[in-house]
Amino acid sequence: MVSLLALPEGGEWIVILVIVVLLFGAKKLPELTKNAAKAVNEFNKARNHEDDEKPAEVTRPATDTPPPGPTNAT
Repeated sequence: MVSLLALPEGGEWIVILVIVVLLFGAKKLPELTKNAAKAVNEFNKARNHEDDEKPAEVTRPATDTPPPGPTNAT
């Protein structure tokens, strides 16, 4: 039984490659593959949460006075 979403085999890849070359031209193919590789890398980084930007740490300013709040001065 053949799956409906089977990958192309043998000669089908050649036909697909010829169609792609006719549509985009041989000069654009390296640029297209480079952009596709960058997109896949960015997708993998986002999926693995490997962001370049780290969240900023919130720090309390160093002072000798206690933080404002209710006081019990009696």
